[in-house]
Amino acid sequence: MRVMALLLALLTPVGAMAADPEWTPDRWRDEDTLQLHTVDAEGPYDFPVWLVVLDGDLYVRLGSRAARRVEGSTTWPALGVDVGGRHFARVQAESVPAMAEAVNEAMAEKYWSDVFIRFFSHPLTLRLRAE
Repeated sequence: MRVMALLLALLTPVGAMAADPEWTPDRWRDEDTLQLHTVDAEGPYDFPVWLVVLDGDLYVRLGSRAARRVEGSTTWPALGVDVGGRHFARVQAESVPAMAEAVNEAMAEKYWSDVFIRFFSHPLTLRLRAE
């Protein structure tokens, strides 16, 4: 039994043994969306949002409904995030109102349809970082 376990350990690729994938926002600069995962009294809820990467940090901006879901999550300020084909079970979300203007400008540069979306309310700007 021990021999089989040792063989299995030796034959398993190193990357497959990593508990969590590496949080590398610069890799996701060209991604269109990421998926946020929240949990509230009604249960789990997942939704896509646009993202931008500024100075090596990943940012999202949320409308009123999404902001309520995120801030009302039982895991707040930790959220689940899927981005770039990777899943992160716990990502730290930090409200950064001082970055709202820079994030809005970056969104406008990245997404052509932001010409319409920017006129909707986005009361919550978040910086997402690995815990």
